Amino acid sequence: MLQIEGLEAGYGAGQVLFGINLAAPKGKVTAIIGRNGVGKTTTLKTAVGLIRASSGKVAVAGQDLSNKPVHSIVRAGVGYVPEGRQIFPRLSVLENLRVGQRRRPKVWTEERVLELFPNLKNRLKNAGHALSGGEQQMLAIARALVTDVQVLMLDEPTQGLAPKVVEQIAGVIRHLKQEGVAILLVEQNLNLTESVSDDILVMSKGKIVEKLTIAEFKRDEERIHHQWLTI
Repeated sequence: MLQIEGLEAGYGAGQVLFGINLAAPKGKVTAIIGRNGVGKTTTLKTAVGLIRASSGKVAVAGQDLSNKPVHSIVRAGVGYVPEGRQIFPRLSVLENLRVGQRRRPKVWTEERVLELFPNLKNRLKNAGHALSGGEQQMLAIARALVTDVQVLMLDEPTQGLAPKVVEQIAGVIRHLKQEGVAILLVEQNLNLTESVSDDILVMSKGKIVEKLTIAEFKRDEERIHHQWLTI
């Protein structure tokens, strides 16, 4: 579904990504793990058009989206939930959802999305800033879904959330996987990552240094943690 080949990007004169190659298949969760500052968020931002790539290719379902405007990438079925949620705090839950809606008939209608997030269904008139952190994260995911995503990129979706909310988010991720959504996940919570992912990509210094199935990762987790995740 999502295919990234030879992706290179950075900030100003500083290169951050060096030849990133990855695939996020339909109905699978592909997780990127690594220490802070290795380029995980930059990979997502470049794939969704927020950072311009200096070289490489980004494609969804065979459609080349390399360096297309963000709105074109969203129209092609790519949703992005950034770290920190970034909802509109003064808009209501319903208004936040409708900001991202498309005019043509949608697979992910408001009604269908709200079935995933019953807490939001009871707070449609509440302002974004009045929601709990977990509810704000649910709203951020819901807002991405109503753009009719085929590919969903999640950047630290459980950061700072209570364990009960983390499990709710995990349940949503599993449901979306069953619905055929391709999910690219950046997440520091390894327990969550292991519970929802199919494949693990280990990143270091702007490169993908290991690609493993979840079974391979679990067998070699101690070595991977020591080599690539500890400071």
